[in-house]
Amino acid sequence: MSNDKNRKVLTLYIGESCHLCDQARQVVLPVITGTDWVLEEVVITGNEALMAAYGIRIPVVKTSAGAEKGWPFTPGQIKRLIAGVDA
Repeated sequence: MSNDKNRKVLTLYIGESCHLCDQARQVVLPVITGTDWVLEEVVITGNEALMAAYGIRIPVVKTSAGAEKGWPFTPGQIKRLIAGVDA
């Protein structure tokens, strides 16, 4: 795809069998449905660098621009995050 560098990716860092991660997905998906954003889920289990960064904070969402929001978050906070406004 020629527009990969312009792609709007919202990364959801999750763990295996994480009920809070399931809840986070339920908050995020309705917000980005019908937008230019795509959700990319990354399981941090087994990745030392990601475990160090996010292990006690998951679920965490991160925009392609690098802005992050840790759980708990609301649909409004996700909307502001992807709009580039501090949540």
